[in-house]
Amino acid sequence: MIGLMLFVSNKINFSPEEAATPEALAERLETICDTFLIAEIDGTVADYIEGPVISERYLTDDLFYKVTPNASQGGYIAVTSLSISKDFKRQGVGTSLIAVFKDLAIAQKRQGISLTCHDYLITYYEMNGFIDEGESKSNHGDSIWSIKKVQLFPRHHFQCQLIAMQ
Repeated sequence: MIGLMLFVSNKINFSPEEAATPEALAERLETICDTFLIAEIDGTVADYIEGPVISERYLTDDLFYKVTPNASQGGYIAVTSLSISKDFKRQGVGTSLIAVFKDLAIAQKRQGISLTCHDYLITYYEMNGFIDEGESKSNHGDSIWSIKKVQLFPRHHFQCQLIAMQ
C-alpha cells in the first residue's frame, strides 16, 4: 500500500519523463532504505525523500534509473526524489522532512546532499539553505539543470547542494 501511495505522489509531482516507475521506487525502497524517508500523517503518506549515496559531489543521470546499496558512511546523498502529497503541500511537511534528511546525512557522516529541481522550486530550496553553483551536466527528463549548494554547521562542517532546473 505504501508503495502505491509513493508512486501516486511521484506521478502527480513529476512529468512522465521525470517520474520514477513503481518498480524503480520499490527498488530504491528496498536497496537504499537507510536514505529513504517517508512522512506518514494519520495513516497517509504525506511525502517522502530518497536518494542513493554517491562518491562524487554531483548527481549523474544514471542514478535515476539504477541504484546500488549505500556505503555505511561518507559520500554525498544524491536526492533522486522529494515528493509531497497534494493534500500536505504548503504545510511545512516537506521542509521538516528536508531538515530530518540533513540530520540523517550528518548522523551517517555524509559529506553533503545533492538534488535537482525545477526553476520554480529554487526559492523553496534556498529557504532550506541551498545556494546556486551554476549549470549541471544533467539532462534528466530532457531538461537543463543548475547546481546549488549550502554550507551547514550543526555538528561539524557539512555541505548540501541543490541542482535546479531552469
